Amino acid sequence: MPLLRANAQELLKEGLDEILFRKYSEIQPVYQQIFNIRTSKKKAEEIIGFSGFGAPAKKEEGASITYDDPYQGFKTTFTHITYGLGFRVTKEMLEDDLYNIIQQMPSALADTIVRFKDTVCANVFNNGFSSTGTDFMSGGDGQYLFDTDHPLKGGGTCANTFSTQADLSVSSLEEAINIMRLTKGDRGEILDITPKILLVPPQLERTAWELVKSAGRPDTANRADNWLATQNLQIVVWSRLTDSDAWFLLTDKTYHNLIFYNRIDLETEMDRDFDTKDYKYSALTRFSVGWADWRGAFGSSGA
Repeated sequence: MPLLRANAQELLKEGLDEILFRKYSEIQPVYQQIFNIRTSKKKAEEIIGFSGFGAPAKKEEGASITYDDPYQGFKTTFTHITYGLGFRVTKEMLEDDLYNIIQQMPSALADTIVRFKDTVCANVFNNGFSSTGTDFMSGGDGQYLFDTDHPLKGGGTCANTFSTQADLSVSSLEEAINIMRLTKGDRGEILDITPKILLVPPQLERTAWELVKSAGRPDTANRADNWLATQNLQIVVWSRLTDSDAWFLLTDKTYHNLIFYNRIDLETEMDRDFDTKDYKYSALTRFSVGWADWRGAFGSSGA
């Protein structure tokens, strides 16, 4: 249904002091700090992992060297999804708008697309403990992003969450860092992963700052040196994280496999309806987002 003058009568009257529309400036989307951004020209993208090699074997004098084959890992398919939104306004409404609000609405539509992308990307974390993918793509091992038993191709499992979930604290953050450092590859080798980002919702920003920025330990009165401050963690606050006590650790982008594929970044269009002369506006995007491998990410849903 188009926007009629009857539904926006105040825009047709002189004398309004201010119209609250697009008053709040847009922040830079957080997902661009977190995900590896890639472009795509195909219907879908596939990612297949490969293991490294096992430990070297002892070679006796005159004996042949031992040969080893890497394991092919799990395959993840990123299928791009199209999203769109539009609005329609009558010719008379556009002509009689005294405050040029209608002319700003196409830009507001584009802003909505940007916010939506950020929300879908945040849902990779929001649903990372209980979903293997709705609007986001899941790793090929069939587990949740944050799980205690990710299977290794060479046998065994590895965790990137706690067996008993914990709130953000000195002890839980230290344990999470150590768990990440002991992350195993598919051959059971220790990968020496180093976290660089502490990702939190706004409710945990102060706690995160006190944990990683304070010179002294925030959990004791004797003011012992704060070991966490030496880890150089960058705090990233994401308002679209829906669980107020969930928190996450990430490596640099180079070392994790959280991926955002841009198929169509943003496509806008305006047209006229021949019979009614209404103006029609649309905005469209096409992308896929998710994780190809769980390594390099750690999460706790809180106690």
